Amino acid sequence: MPSSHADDIPLTSPTEQSFPAPEGPAESSANGAAGPKRRSTARANSASDGRRPSQDPTKRNSMFQSMRTLTIPEKKIKKEPTTMSSIRAVVTNSWLNVLWAFIPISWVLHFTIHNDTVIFVCAFLAIIPLASNLGFATEEVGLRLGQTLAALLNCTLGNAVEVIVSIIALVKCELRIVQSSLVGSVLSNLLLVLGMCFFAGGMRYSEQQFLSTASQINSSLLTISVIAVLIPAAFQAAIKSTGASDPDLNNDVLRMSHGAAVILLAIYIGYLVFQLWSHSNLYDSKTVSGSTRYAKKTDEENPSPATTESTTQDKVAEEEEEEETVSLSWPVAVGTLVVVTVLVAITAEFLVDSINGLTASGAISKEWVGLILLPIVGNAAEHVTAVTVSVKDKLDLSIGVAVGSSIQISLFVIPLVVIISWIMGKNLTLLFDPFESIILFLAVLVVNYCTQDGKSNWLEGMILMCLYILIAVATWFYVRIRSRIEIEHN
Repeated sequence: MPSSHADDIPLTSPTEQSFPAPEGPAESSANGAAGPKRRSTARANSASDGRRPSQDPTKRNSMFQSMRTLTIPEKKIKKEPTTMSSIRAVVTNSWLNVLWAFIPISWVLHFTIHNDTVIFVCAFLAIIPLASNLGFATEEVGLRLGQTLAALLNCTLGNAVEVIVSIIALVKCELRIVQSSLVGSVLSNLLLVLGMCFFAGGMRYSEQQFLSTASQINSSLLTISVIAVLIPAAFQAAIKSTGASDPDLNNDVLRMSHGAAVILLAIYIGYLVFQLWSHSNLYDSKTVSGSTRYAKKTDEENPSPATTESTTQDKVAEEEEEEETVSLSWPVAVGTLVVVTVLVAITAEFLVDSINGLTASGAISKEWVGLILLPIVGNAAEHVTAVTVSVKDKLDLSIGVAVGSSIQISLFVIPLVVIISWIMGKNLTLLFDPFESIILFLAVLVVNYCTQDGKSNWLEGMILMCLYILIAVATWFYVRIRSRIEIEHN
């Protein structure tokens, strides 16, 4: 007979529990009235003890299973490398490491000469290998994690350069550089990095597929962040169109920006819960069908794409059975992240200090430096990682790095910097330059069109890259004309 106490119910899954055999008709009819009584007695006993009835542990633990699966790597680690081999891998992982020499050169020039143009160029070149090694160490750590967490970690640490540059510029009251560099980072990730991923992957595959549902969610999040930037500009324009002068207009925009920043941070926290916990299955790249390779050319038929879904799936199955070879041990990977981050912080400070002297002649503007040059350097880590994995037919990881980085900047870094400026007493708002806000909105719109079908090809990548070049050219002339008009008015 089963016990009448709720605490005697074994905490095992339904498939593991052993139940007694069904009773015969006579016994069941004789005990028919006793069954409901026993159940009601058990509920009464558990209620009197102040305890809830026991639940199926598979339901109770299912909320944590999705989080645990995210930390499982796609392949087993073959062997942990030694410390010396890990250090050797850090030095020789990329040809960009030849630019390491510019790190001490930029430091020496900062304290010895006063030519800001030379300092800017040397510091600019010094940050490139730092960002590259930051991405390399992050990728090594990501090999020990699931693909979703690896993409999140890559874009988080990849954005460390942008965060450091923004905070340093904020301390020095370079608010235009802060705003333009953050907008430029979003544009660089969405158009340049993602475009090169589509283009590089399209050189090997006629068509690549990725998670369309997750892509649409990302587009919605980017649209919300752009709306948060456009609302303060629309608010200011609507007030000024009335012809009335409001002395508190700037303060109202500042307070509105503070409230919007808090809301954007709440949305980003919800996005993390959605991605890593409640709906992590939507970001499982194993549900995506295989990509389409180009058909081999023959003398009797024209070139045409041939679907190789079965071949791709077999290849994926084989790769999953293989063991992963890592280049860095855990201590060296973490140590590299710490050391590179410190070097980036110091070099970025020298870089920001030299911007004023670089733009003093008027040949180049601060906005163009922040919108185009700084994001290219800051996104070097994401750029290398995303393009590399796209050629390996891991386009979901590329999108997770490129688009995920843009989402993180839009919903986390920008509002975080606004709140930090609020704490520091700086008047940094979400009222960005109208031209920059419009091109940001158009960039998000184009990316949404290119990703809505869950497929990509080299032409879509070319479109995104050409749009980025078009924006860079248009911005070059816009900021020069605007600076000339400001000088004439002053």
